[in-house]
Amino acid sequence: MSQLEKMQLRELPEITNRQIEQLQQLQINSIWDLLTYFPFRYEDMRLSDLSQAVEDEKVAIQGMIVGQPSLRWLGKKKSRLVARCQVDGLTVQLVWFNQHFLKDKLTDGKEIAVAGRWDRERLQITVSRTLLSKAEQEKFLGQFEPIYSLSQSIKMKTIRKLVYQAFVHFGREIEEILPAEICVQYHFLSRAKAMYLLHFPRSREELYQARRRMIYEELFLYECKIFWLKETNQQQLKGIQHQIPMKQIDHLTESLPFPLTKAQKRVMEEIISDLRANTPMNRLLQGDVGSGKTVIAAIALYAVWLSGYQGALMVPTEILAEQHAKSLRQMLETHGLKVVSLVGGMRTKERRTVLEQIEIGLADVVVGTHALIQESVAFKKLGLVITDEQHRFGVKQRTALREKGFLPDVLCMTATPIPRTLAITYFGEMEVSIIDEMPAGRQPIETHWVKKDHWSKVLTFIKKECKTGRQAYVICPLIEESEKIDLQNAQDVYEQLVTQLAPLRVGLLHGRMHAVEKEEVMEAFAKNELQVLVSTTVVEVGVNVPNATAMVIYDADRFGLSQLHQLRGRVGRGSHASTCILIADPKTETGVGRMKIMTETNDGFVISEEDLSLRGPGDFLGVKQSGLPEFKIADLTMDQQILEYARADAAKWVANVENADASDQSLKRLLASLKTKAQHLD
Repeated sequence: MSQLEKMQLRELPEITNRQIEQLQQLQINSIWDLLTYFPFRYEDMRLSDLSQAVEDEKVAIQGMIVGQPSLRWLGKKKSRLVARCQVDGLTVQLVWFNQHFLKDKLTDGKEIAVAGRWDRERLQITVSRTLLSKAEQEKFLGQFEPIYSLSQSIKMKTIRKLVYQAFVHFGREIEEILPAEICVQYHFLSRAKAMYLLHFPRSREELYQARRRMIYEELFLYECKIFWLKETNQQQLKGIQHQIPMKQIDHLTESLPFPLTKAQKRVMEEIISDLRANTPMNRLLQGDVGSGKTVIAAIALYAVWLSGYQGALMVPTEILAEQHAKSLRQMLETHGLKVVSLVGGMRTKERRTVLEQIEIGLADVVVGTHALIQESVAFKKLGLVITDEQHRFGVKQRTALREKGFLPDVLCMTATPIPRTLAITYFGEMEVSIIDEMPAGRQPIETHWVKKDHWSKVLTFIKKECKTGRQAYVICPLIEESEKIDLQNAQDVYEQLVTQLAPLRVGLLHGRMHAVEKEEVMEAFAKNELQVLVSTTVVEVGVNVPNATAMVIYDADRFGLSQLHQLRGRVGRGSHASTCILIADPKTETGVGRMKIMTETNDGFVISEEDLSLRGPGDFLGVKQSGLPEFKIADLTMDQQILEYARADAAKWVANVENADASDQSLKRLLASLKTKAQHLD
């Protein structure tokens, strides 16, 4: 911890107790917190040359009102105010929304300055800021102002004043932390100057240079921590060295009803190599929907069993647990392994029996939900932990399962292709394997987007598909009707389809059903006793019914791209041509964009990149406790190139840290504390 991080806010001269309380509400508790409380945007009040202004960009002008403004009410509380303004020989239309009180102040001949979005074709500015008085114009015109996130109790000018004072009194104590050769190589500003200019830039170029430096620093430090921990783990942690006879592995793969793809063989070899090593495996397995990850999991579980150990597979839903348990039994039980499932909805007697089998070692493979991490679950000899769709689990949940054994090997699987940018930050301490090849015979899924008023055509399509012997899913975002949200719900759709699709048999599946009910419905659907399954997103991952060839998704614009891709992946799992129909009337450009992307590509990695761009890393992963670092400046969707450089530089620096220049001692001190923490960043 640096000296500035230890310094309390009260050490800032002239700060009041009230201001300290206000800052603490914003999680600003030290001088360092204040110095690094960076603006989230900037108000550019420098006058623009409209002849050079770009469409839809922010502009600022100073001119004179011509004539009288007009006011139109758009509802009880909404209004549109329009005035004409003379600027450098142009007559520009100024538009304010919901600011009717300005009408009497916009008199003919009044000098005014405004900032807002420029519409070049209409010669119009949609105003976001208005400066009416000469005093305001003299104070703010020409400025490049920082805008901070605030609480209700503190004003913008107070934050700006306190940040400025912090730099005046303590700016000289900001320690340079990047290696000297890196600063020279990339022509970086000093750390102190970059931090100051992030708060008080005088031009866009200064802001660009300051951001470039601080984005790199954040990413470089994070990658250094990951590499340092990874190196420490490899040096200090001695895990299980499994003895795995490859003849037995070959015997298993040859008994499968299908040949492994080249990608599956490559990934299998990577995992076997990890299991044979004397350090614990920590690997991420990525594979698009239907690429064959479960087979790889089965081989890994079989491999540790050959070495005398148990394996555990944790999945996010009971439906998926039963699905995986069934698949693993088919592949492994003929080779002597006993596969059991452990889920929350089990009867007491059945659960007690399974727990005993796990504890005494009769259960070789355990498939379960969060139930696996309860205190009552004790393994005799746990050697491999696998989590499927692992980003659905929090850090503590994944760690709790791993701690059921002594340094077991860890394999995380996901069918949500994770963009490289996220993979090397969120999963930076893990080795990554990718199944980038689909099994032979899989046909691409046709995807169509239709509006809600075409429902009758969708019904006709479902009937036609089912008459050929195939089956269909109909997905709804809600279980029951909601007064607050106007979305289709599964209960209503189910009741409608029972009548509309008769004599076809329709089933209903959702998360509030008991485990036994869910299992019965899925089993009936898998046996084609139900031709249509109305469901919520509980079928999003893992459900495998090869005979299902139609996927209909209601209110599709309400789902993220990766979730839509997962749902679409429930069909196209057999040799028959499959179709996905997205029913949506999107109200936003983002919603329209999602629909277009889904109809244009089946490539999960392309979709994941688009999803990351639209939603950002936090929403993309779907859970706040996922372990993704929260950067103050860096943006993983925008700063991918800087991340690549920072990662490469961090790898070199950590490898040569003992020979680092004396000027890099501050960085060495920062990272040295990690050496005592011989644990993975989860």
